[in-house]
Amino acid sequence: MTKFSKPSAGIDQKSQEATNPHSPVVDFGVDKPLHLDSGVSLSPFRIAYQSYGELNADKSNAILICHALTGDQHVANVHPVTGKNGWWETLVGPGKPIDTDRFFVLCSNVLGGCLGSTGPASINPETGKPWALDLSIITIADMVRAQAMLIDHFGIKQLFAVVGGSMGGMQVLEWASSHSDRVFAAVAIATGARHSSQNIAFHEVGRQAVMADPEWKEGRYLEEGTVPRKGLSVARMAAHITYLSETALHRKFGRNLQDRQNVTFGFDADFQIESYLRHQGMSFVDRFDPNSYLYMTRAMDYFDLAAEHQGRLADAFAGSRTRFCIVSFTSDWLFPTSESRTVAHALNAAGASVSFVEIETDRGHDAFLLDEPEMFSAINGFIRSAARARGLLQP
Repeated sequence: MTKFSKPSAGIDQKSQEATNPHSPVVDFGVDKPLHLDSGVSLSPFRIAYQSYGELNADKSNAILICHALTGDQHVANVHPVTGKNGWWETLVGPGKPIDTDRFFVLCSNVLGGCLGSTGPASINPETGKPWALDLSIITIADMVRAQAMLIDHFGIKQLFAVVGGSMGGMQVLEWASSHSDRVFAAVAIATGARHSSQNIAFHEVGRQAVMADPEWKEGRYLEEGTVPRKGLSVARMAAHITYLSETALHRKFGRNLQDRQNVTFGFDADFQIESYLRHQGMSFVDRFDPNSYLYMTRAMDYFDLAAEHQGRLADAFAGSRTRFCIVSFTSDWLFPTSESRTVAHALNAAGASVSFVEIETDRGHDAFLLDEPEMFSAINGFIRSAARARGLLQP
């Protein structure tokens, strides 16, 4: 385990975080290869993580947080690149539903990410250059295998809970399927057991935007000293629309003009929504690696738990003793409630213990990252109930 120093002033901080992150890391050497779904063995490799709270004596109070597509390990601390607060500080912290005064909370940057774990911006030890597209394609199952090795590093035999939304929710379901004996409770939010064709289509638009940028340089932009800023920005703009709902967009922006009284009869950002999306795109480029975006979206596209079990999703959870909480949102059209119901029905068919809640909100897919009291209440109740059953809370 290594704690790296703060990057030097003047060096691009995003690139620096990929190789010399603020957070602790665990390096897995050639004696501990990671066998990927692609058939390749990755070795050596690195996992960067953040932890909060204290691990108890019998190591039974650990909660693993799984981050979403553009998330990272900085759940409840100030982000080293953006300076913003942790992306899930509404849920994780002292006295919050995931209480860091009571639980040991761990979150790793996923394999293929760009905040310290081995990914396309990391250095390939065989060449001394960034991996770029030479890194094998990463799957959700690969991410989870790497996380399991991290859990082994801490000597944790069974996680009290695994919690995540969106792509993080996919990891939760993979954990509960492939490592069910190591998961006491699972909270999967705004997610599904596979990626729909519509979601794959949106991801392909984003990938093509990145790869069409002349500065992408066939993925070798770091070696060339360039960044496909425009392509990644457009990819983020398109994806961000899917995270919101039409109602929320209309409430926030409507057809309001941006800093003007009349349209310009040109292609400037006349409307507030245009200005907002452009800002989202540009700010995203400052903190995320374009190639990691390709890898993360591909991992989500490939995820299909039922396909791994001859088309029977229930078989993915056969014999599971894990307690499940499945959460969806009424206005989420990226992962609609029907996807969560499919998972809940499969769990019921497998005889698993499952609670399902649909939250009424017009805030779309991103609701899982926002201040949603009903969601907090549901998760808090589930975690406390599971903690009592695990002996971590007095009855």
